[in-house]
Amino acid sequence: MRILAISGSLRAFSSNTALLQAAAELAPQGVEVVLYDGLGGLPHFNPDLDGEPVAPAVSGWRSKLRDAAGVVFSVPEYAHGVPGVLKNSLDWVVGSGELVDKPVTLFNASPRGTYAQASLTETLTVMSAKVVPEASVTLQLLGKPVAAGQIVADPGMAAVVRSALEIFAGAIETIKTAR
Repeated sequence: MRILAISGSLRAFSSNTALLQAAAELAPQGVEVVLYDGLGGLPHFNPDLDGEPVAPAVSGWRSKLRDAAGVVFSVPEYAHGVPGVLKNSLDWVVGSGELVDKPVTLFNASPRGTYAQASLTETLTVMSAKVVPEASVTLQLLGKPVAAGQIVADPGMAAVVRSALEIFAGAIETIKTAR
């Protein structure tokens, strides 16, 4: 089972990206977590450009989403919302529907990111994604220079991430069976 991991941060040393990299290392057997790194390469969304053919970056983005069994997002909070680059990426798939009925969950690198999490949940729900809240987790990484290896090496954090991925994989199977 392939899960696409999307960090809403373009920062080189993002705690959100580190959290998703750790998730890739902690994935249970039979689950592959693949980090998508193309958000910064997507053009600004313009409905006039959303016809055939679309930009290669957009078609690649849509393909990655289509091919994933589920999606995990980890996003920072900017001015009580999701980063513009993430919202832009979601705008590119509103009309094409890659997230319709797609299982998604949210990982959070800071307990202070509640507005962004709520905003992202609302956007994903409107897009008809299947949000799996019981697989969503929050870690306290804010203000710490954290690398994926540090998360993996921390027994408490590693257990939280591994458990969330196991719950998410189970939910993906349940959703797939119900279709």
